[in-house]
Amino acid sequence: MPKYLYTAKNATSGEPASGELSAKDERSLAADLRSQGFLLTSVKEEKDASVVQTKFLDRFQTVPLKEKMVFSRNLAVMISSGLAVSRAIKSLSLQTRHKTFKKILIKIHEDIQAGKSISESLAQYPAVFGELFVSMVYVGEVSGNLEMVLGILALQLEKENDLKSKVRGALMYPSVILLAMLAIGFVMLTYILPQIAGVFKDMGAELPPMTLFIIGLSDFFRNNMIASLALFVGIAVGGKLFAGTSFGKRILHFVVLRIPVFGGIVVKVNCARFSRIYSSLLKSGVSVVDALSIVARTLANTYYKDALKESIDAVQKGRNLSEIIASHEELFPPLVSQIIEVGEETGKTDVVLERLAEFYEGEVTQITENLSSIIEPLLMLIIGGAVGFFAVAMLTPMYSVLQSIQ
Repeated sequence: MPKYLYTAKNATSGEPASGELSAKDERSLAADLRSQGFLLTSVKEEKDASVVQTKFLDRFQTVPLKEKMVFSRNLAVMISSGLAVSRAIKSLSLQTRHKTFKKILIKIHEDIQAGKSISESLAQYPAVFGELFVSMVYVGEVSGNLEMVLGILALQLEKENDLKSKVRGALMYPSVILLAMLAIGFVMLTYILPQIAGVFKDMGAELPPMTLFIIGLSDFFRNNMIASLALFVGIAVGGKLFAGTSFGKRILHFVVLRIPVFGGIVVKVNCARFSRIYSSLLKSGVSVVDALSIVARTLANTYYKDALKESIDAVQKGRNLSEIIASHEELFPPLVSQIIEVGEETGKTDVVLERLAEFYEGEVTQITENLSSIIEPLLMLIIGGAVGFFAVAMLTPMYSVLQSIQ
């Protein structure tokens, strides 16, 4: 049956009403509303919802963080304006330009119309709406504070988006330089070095070990171009797959935490995310144990996950969270445990953690802004060392030849 968007007024009080109903035709719709005590004033057939179908694979496709951020903010505003949730989601599905997200929102709208709760509808798309998103919406539904919870969630997503943007921006410069250096090195080995090696061969010069090593590497790349490319791709894919395993994550996260400069950034980013997410969950009305469980599954670093899982067991046994946090000094600076202790004593853990999150977000901003000036000398040393090694390897045999001529 077709669906209709309608407006009506109460036959007794004259109060306006609006919504969406399925009916055989407009006459049947008017009859249904009349039986409920309403008089139909306007009607519009809804044709687009049935046209767009959500495919099974759409459930596993991701959506940009900005799309979810805008969705949360706009949904909170619409609900605060008195608009029904299903109608608000329908309006947002018409506004978004992201095709996958549009399909998902239309399906969520249909599920809500069929009687499902918002959190149940969102939970069908775990790749788009993670556990944090669904849990907070569920708490908002149960408590009747969905508008407030969506506002908190929108702020959480905005801060997370800012944090990720700053870290990615800071890593862009060194990544481009290193990729350019690898590309230049590949060109040198496959095109330029063979010509120089030919000169050495004609001269009959005795080559030092480092020169022989570079020439051997060059010959391998030239004679096995496809195999070399396959080797690089294999290493990249294998490294990615290994990093996706539990053991691989542990090794990778252990190394990252101990890299100078970058290790400090990782600690500050995780502390900021922990403080922000935990504060948001507590504000939304989630219990301490449930909030810690959600945060543990939300953070990416394995060692932070383990620390929070340990804290869940300890809190259930009656210990304070600040005590457990203080025992992990390599992950949480002393300031974190001190702030949490203040929150536990005053009963304002959510408030003090929000301020702590702002502090660490500011720290990350300051570090990322100055990162280029820190990395530049290191990059210069790496590039200088590579160029110097190549120059010495090439000039040494030339010097020997000149010495023999003299």
